[in-house]
Amino acid sequence: MREKELRLALVCYGGISLAVYMHGITKEIWRLARASRAFHDDLEPTHTSQRVYRDLLDAIENRSSIKLRAMVDIVAGASAGGINGVFLAEAIASGKSLDPLTDLWLEKADVDILLAPDKRPISRFTKFWAVPIAWAVARRRGGPIETSVDPAAQDEVSAKLSRFVRAKWFQPPFGGKEFTNLILDAFEAMDSLPTSQPLLPDGQPLDLFVTVTDFHGHPQKLNLNSPPEIVETEHRLTFPFCDRGNGPRDLGSIPGLTFAARATASFPGAFPPFTVGELDTVLEGRGIEWPDRTTFLQRVLPRQSSAGTAETTALIDGSVLANAPFGPAIEALRDRPAHREVDRRFVYIDPKPGIRSIEIGEGSEAVPGFFRAIFGALSDIPREQPIRDNLEAIEGRSRRILRMRRIVEAIRPGVENAIENDFGRTLFLNRPTPARLAAWRAKAQNYAVKEAGYAYASYGQLKLSGIADELVTMLRSLANGDPTTERALRAAVWSELAKRGLNRADPVSNGVVSDETILFLREHDIQFRIRRLRFMLRRLVAMEENGECDPELLNPARDAIYDTLGDYLDRERREYFDESAVAVAEKALADPGAALDMLAAQRDLKIADDRAEELLSAALADLPKAQKRTMLFAYLGFPFYDIATLPLLQGEGLDEFDPVKVDRIAPEDAQSIRQGGAEETLKGIEFNSFGAFFSRAYRENDYLWGRLHGAERLIDILVSTTPEATRLPDTEVAAFKTRAFRAILDEERSRLTHISRLFEELDAEIG
Repeated sequence: MREKELRLALVCYGGISLAVYMHGITKEIWRLARASRAFHDDLEPTHTSQRVYRDLLDAIENRSSIKLRAMVDIVAGASAGGINGVFLAEAIASGKSLDPLTDLWLEKADVDILLAPDKRPISRFTKFWAVPIAWAVARRRGGPIETSVDPAAQDEVSAKLSRFVRAKWFQPPFGGKEFTNLILDAFEAMDSLPTSQPLLPDGQPLDLFVTVTDFHGHPQKLNLNSPPEIVETEHRLTFPFCDRGNGPRDLGSIPGLTFAARATASFPGAFPPFTVGELDTVLEGRGIEWPDRTTFLQRVLPRQSSAGTAETTALIDGSVLANAPFGPAIEALRDRPAHREVDRRFVYIDPKPGIRSIEIGEGSEAVPGFFRAIFGALSDIPREQPIRDNLEAIEGRSRRILRMRRIVEAIRPGVENAIENDFGRTLFLNRPTPARLAAWRAKAQNYAVKEAGYAYASYGQLKLSGIADELVTMLRSLANGDPTTERALRAAVWSELAKRGLNRADPVSNGVVSDETILFLREHDIQFRIRRLRFMLRRLVAMEENGECDPELLNPARDAIYDTLGDYLDRERREYFDESAVAVAEKALADPGAALDMLAAQRDLKIADDRAEELLSAALADLPKAQKRTMLFAYLGFPFYDIATLPLLQGEGLDEFDPVKVDRIAPEDAQSIRQGGAEETLKGIEFNSFGAFFSRAYRENDYLWGRLHGAERLIDILVSTTPEATRLPDTEVAAFKTRAFRAILDEERSRLTHISRLFEELDAEIG
């Protein structure tokens, strides 16, 4: 059975009260992760939509012979998406339930509860003169209530609007401490139910990124030529959390996660800016300890901590400057473990494509007036920035991968002829052993150097630079160094390389690589080994796609390559190194030689190389003759391909197996039940995206549609991971969707008591 992982990198947008809709989607993602865990542990899931996902995984396995594991290993969110991302990531890492969160969203995400006590009307006479204004606004023909609120909820919204308008003006109406307490209530509710196993396999890291805006900004040094250094003000912040997957799962402390969730959703004007003092007060009132407070603040607010201003830093909504945090999620792709085939997806949740959060004044087609231009620049434009740049970056990366493949295919005949001429045709009739494979590999590399001639000089320098950069990055990571020290550390590393005879203009003399260079590559060139294994995987998949061999016969070779690849990828992760490595890395500026020797000793690539040759020789020996020949050509010929492609592509696209695919979950993408997108399904978009805060019925509506839309899109994504030739037919996919919809309605009917009419409509529409 061929094993495959569907790895989801989830990006959650902001959406104000549409946070309730996004909770419904993330709950379905959580249910899918639970179903996948049960599928691989051979456990029976519950009768909810988890049962449907489990049966779908069974159907995929039976039809395509692919045992699929679905997991979320990267989560990035802003504002409302940041809150949902925090809770989803904690549930994945800890095995806790998201179910208690639903009741909190439905009961507590209400304007009457969110209003700060000191901002609430003291009596019916408070701002008595404002009541007629609120009533006029609410009841005016063609006014915002009549035009943007469902008739059934107009009385509820009008009453709450009256209380909202009579609250203190010119101050944020919602309470910061109240919001922080609600977040802590949610974590305690998750703790109230029994936990299951974590939803990721051992060794698989989980990364969480939450964007925040530093209102006043913090100074950041930039290196120039002249002047050598300047200081700019930076407002963007990203709070990272990581569960390494080694040992007990731990994403972070509850106070730290609460800090991130409260800060990212500090909507400007609605909530007061968040400070660490607010959290301190709430924690003290609840009797909650925060033992890692100092180290946490130093990690998430390093410059503010060093300047002594972390305690007073004012943090506001993360979506002000980074509503679609693709950047940190893309960066997290580096050094991910890969012990089996991976289908990498970026899945972003956009609850209201094309609909602005805040509409000000004239229609969208009109030329903006004075006030609309000012307020629009301060609200809509930053929050609604399109993600075109992010998607173009991902698409560009995929194009580079495909370009590299075309180059490889063009030079393949020449490379295979060169290998045959050097080794002779009888080589490929022999049974490969670890010793033979090592000898053949060394011979092929020497032959590639000689054949490359003067072209090897640029290749060698590029390899040397790439390795040096990787060493600098690892040393800075181990030492938790300030990014501004990177230039000095890079200079120290290059100075050490020069002492070792490696900083030469031409590392090749008369077609011979120096002994110093060979030793350095053996100890540190981990990227070459990874590129070679991924190159072999591409060749293996090409044979399968071309129908050259029974896929079952290729599985042992696939498993061996992924197992070997995992050994090398593990050595690229910070967690691979022990505490003694950290101590040496912290002194790398003073003693770079000791730091390089430490990295070589702890990685010990010789052990990984020996194990690789054992696994690969055994797997290749069992392949049919033609396929064995193809894979040996790929293994031994890789130095030729690397010399040709690395200088052309500067390393881009060479270390990835497949292009990254992007999927969206939005009301416009889920059309099986009802067409028309957000405007036909969601209520939270009303009243300038605050609608769900004014009505329990609206929250129930949006939560239910979130689950339904999430289930539909997740089934689409699961099915799309299989080859088209063995993909489930559309009729069977539609049947799975109907089962999922029915399971969700059955589960939620007794809880969602304010939308009985919607259940009647859905019963009829689903059929």
